[in-house]
Order: sequence, then structure tokens, then C-alpha cells
Amino acid sequence: MKIGRITISDRASAGVYADRSGPEIESALREVLGAEVQFLAAIVPDEVELISAKLRELADQASCDLIVTTGGTGISARDVTPEATRAVLEKELPGFGEAMRMQSLAKVKTAILSRATAGTRGRSLIVNLPGKPAAVRECLEILAPAIREGIAHLLGEDPHVPTVQIPQTS
Repeated sequence: MKIGRITISDRASAGVYADRSGPEIESALREVLGAEVQFLAAIVPDEVELISAKLRELADQASCDLIVTTGGTGISARDVTPEATRAVLEKELPGFGEAMRMQSLAKVKTAILSRATAGTRGRSLIVNLPGKPAAVRECLEILAPAIREGIAHLLGEDPHVPTVQIPQTS
């Protein structure tokens, strides 16, 4: 499985502080997916065009099965990840954001301010996550079953039907 991960942060992209959420994505996904994965990592500033371009690159050229972003999902003026994501999606999957907000609300009463979303582009599943490492892990643990099933559907596999090999006759 090929996974793209994008940290969206003006300060991390400028080297003001180290990216901790991106590596947390890798750690959590290795645990919850339990599969051999290859990660393609990027850090970009909070700019709609740069975020959209990186999403398109990871989906269209790198053929990532899953693309996960972290950061930029709040309500400040520089939080533009959902807008950049929606600009490249073919199908939006609002249930991902709803599930993350509901789960996080039990721990953080301001979680409803998150605007994280998800959707598909071609055969790639794209998911926006919050910017804090603890929230990244918490959300990925909740979303793991839907991520697995979504990727299976995008790859043309029915996750509910075992794959059967039909012998060829001569």
C-alpha cells in the first residue's frame, strides 16, 4: 500500500518547529492497518493552491491508495485544508469528518470547530486530520475500519466477499 502524508503548516514548512504530526500518522497507520506500507511525505504551507497541487500529485502521479493530511482544519484565516481538499475531490465522504468530531468531542469540547473532511480522487482516498499528534492517533484508530473498506472499494475489491480463484479450462 502506498500512502501519502502531508503536514500542512506555515511554521513547520518554514522550519520554525519540527513536524510531529506527520511521523505520528506513519506510526498510527502502521499499527492500525497492519500492512506493509510505503510513505511519501511532504510539508507544505497553508496555501490552497500548494495543498491542492500536492494532493493531485500524490493521487494522480504517485498513485497513492491513501492520502492523509494533518493541520489546517480549524477556523482561523490560514486554515484552508478543507477548501484545498474539496477542490480536488471527485466524491466527498462527510462521514469521516463527522466521526472524528463526535469521537473528539468527548475529550475536547471545542472539537466541533474542526472542519476536517474526506473523499476520493480517482483510486485514492483522501482524509483530513487535525494537527495535534494525539488527535491524529485518536482519529486514525476510529477511522481505520472505514479506511480499509474504502480502499478496498476503490481498488475494485468487495471487502465482504472472499476472493475466489476460478480455474481456467482449456
